[in-house]
This record gives sequence, structure tokens and C-alpha cells, in this order.
Amino acid sequence: MSIDPNPQNLAAIAATDVAPRAKPSNYPEPFASRVSGRQKRALGEAFGLRNFGVNLTRLQPGAISALRHSHSRQDEFIYILEGHPVLVTDQGETPLEPGMCAGFRAGSGNAHHLVNRGDELVVYLEVGDRTRGDSVNYPDDDLAAVIGPDGGWQFAHKDGRSY
Repeated sequence: MSIDPNPQNLAAIAATDVAPRAKPSNYPEPFASRVSGRQKRALGEAFGLRNFGVNLTRLQPGAISALRHSHSRQDEFIYILEGHPVLVTDQGETPLEPGMCAGFRAGSGNAHHLVNRGDELVVYLEVGDRTRGDSVNYPDDDLAAVIGPDGGWQFAHKDGRSY
């Protein structure tokens, strides 16, 4: 099935009918390859949503959801549909299973990501708002991100040098 290019015409769709993102990651190298086992389907964009995003995300065994990070202005929420990822936060590690969820308040500084250490696929929904002026802290990596004037992410080293 092809998705109608005019989101206002969509009432409901099968989530798997939304094509995976053409560009798997916005991270610059050497970071983009670290999330190579992740696939996202931008469900919110299929409906033209502007205030928040919704992704159906799949993590292959051994994959991570993102670099461990925290947002300054954007809230995030995840809901596990399949598999058993490990949530890694500043407080430690929490095994997750289908039906569990987690939320990350903007500005909390609680850096987080999911790791699929199992041998089965992990599938989850991620929801995040699109507040302008957001910045992202990556405590484990020499990376910083801000939303640019065009609404896209701009990445730099922590000392300000561009990638």
C-alpha cells in the first residue's frame, strides 16, 4: 500500500505501511554507524503532525536506540511493544518488557537510551515533542546538538567545532 502524500486525507493506516526513514540517522560519523541496527517509521509525519513526533522503532539484536542523551526542552516517551531492551539512564540499567513504558522530562538531565542485548527484535513507540530551541547533551560522547533555524539538527563537538 502506498501512503497518500496529502496527510489531511489520511484517517487511519497500518503503521507498517509507513516507509522506514530513508536516512537512518542524523548523527555525523563516527556516531551514525553506532545506530545502524535501528529502523524508524515516522508515523506522526504520515499525518502531518507538527507539535509532536511518533516513531515506530525497531532495534535489531545488538543495536542501540540512540547515543545516550538528554534534551533541554523536549519531552520524550517510549512504550515497548515487542522484545526485551535494557533502558540505560543516569540511575543505572532497567530491563524492560512489552507493556512497559518510560518518560523523560525536558531539562531533567537524565541521559538515556535503549540497548537490545537479546537475540530477538525489539519494537517500541517513541513520542517526543518538537519544541524549538532544544539542545541535546551526550554525556558519553564528544557531541552536542541544537535545533537550527531550519528545524533540523546541527551537530558539533563539545568545544563548538562542527562535524
